[in-house]
Amino acid sequence: MGLFSHNDSNGHNLTGFWLMSRRFWLSGKPRVTGLIVVLIGVVLAQLLVQFYLNLWNRHFFDALERRDAGALWTQTGIFVMLAATSVLVAATSVWGRMTGQRKWRESMTCEILARWSRKDHNVPIDGTDHGAENPEYRLAEDVRIATDSPVDLILAFLSSVLTALTFFSVLWSVGGSIDVTVFGHRAEIPGYLVVGVIGYSTLMTALMLWFGRRMTSISERRNQNEAEFRAAAEVMRGGRPASEADEKAWMIKLAERLKAVLRSWRELCWQLVDMTLVSHSNFLFAPVAAYFLCFPKYLAGAMTLGEVTQSAAAFVTVQGAVNWLVDNYQRLADWRSSANRVAALLAAIDAMPDRNPVTPAEPSRELASP
Repeated sequence: MGLFSHNDSNGHNLTGFWLMSRRFWLSGKPRVTGLIVVLIGVVLAQLLVQFYLNLWNRHFFDALERRDAGALWTQTGIFVMLAATSVLVAATSVWGRMTGQRKWRESMTCEILARWSRKDHNVPIDGTDHGAENPEYRLAEDVRIATDSPVDLILAFLSSVLTALTFFSVLWSVGGSIDVTVFGHRAEIPGYLVVGVIGYSTLMTALMLWFGRRMTSISERRNQNEAEFRAAAEVMRGGRPASEADEKAWMIKLAERLKAVLRSWRELCWQLVDMTLVSHSNFLFAPVAAYFLCFPKYLAGAMTLGEVTQSAAAFVTVQGAVNWLVDNYQRLADWRSSANRVAALLAAIDAMPDRNPVTPAEPSRELASP
């Protein structure tokens, strides 16, 4: 099953989750629209600063190669301005992302509670039928993850696409073409740095997809086992069980739940070990691969030191943008697991009989602080 599938392993449909999310983000409310504008504006501002920092690399190291003290001081001043701008944009990004996440979580929580309030509470939520056991955990923890992660992931994806498109042009113009000899035949490869970064990123993405193919199912089992262990431990609030037999049965159940939790964490540990082999190797080899691609032209005098540094920085930037999936695979898996669990909770609530004849007041839409 693909990572972005609308159905989880239990067959639940995510349509309800998507519809509820769409009602918030496409509501047309000024505050929500303003948040969207701020978040997109921040992505564009970060891209602009990143572009000029990449250009600064070239000018700074060219001045260093010429031993031009005046140019070096000029570039130092430019760097300070760019750094200050980058810090301000980053702070604005944190405010915008966390505000959007908080408001989305408030909206989704209130709507779930509103649906539940319209149902007959004499009939409990049938978690066993819909896979929605431990609704309190899903309302608190899974809704939080399901609304936190998409904001970060979507903004990171948008930034990655725009960054890749921008720095592809940098690599193409600065790197130019290179002549290679294959089996005695000479051939010219135009935009060879672009070809190199695409090939390298494709390899890393394929490796991450292979090594991380079980991440989603492992994450779902871990969340379920944690919720079941927490539910079993709730009996501690009620004091000592009525009889020694009940206490023994409870201890056995709690021990089984704990074993399941520890087993799922062991599976997660080994899965993360496999994925770290790819991610850390990528972290180490990406800049080295860029320098090796630039060395032939630098040694031939066709590239300056500044151009080598600019190209290497652009290569790493593009590689990071193209490998968005590699960097975010674990978080995508965690989000999908939580979104599936929220969808299962919605399905279970919708399956409850309506409360008649009295229609209760819906929960306030202002439960959370502004």
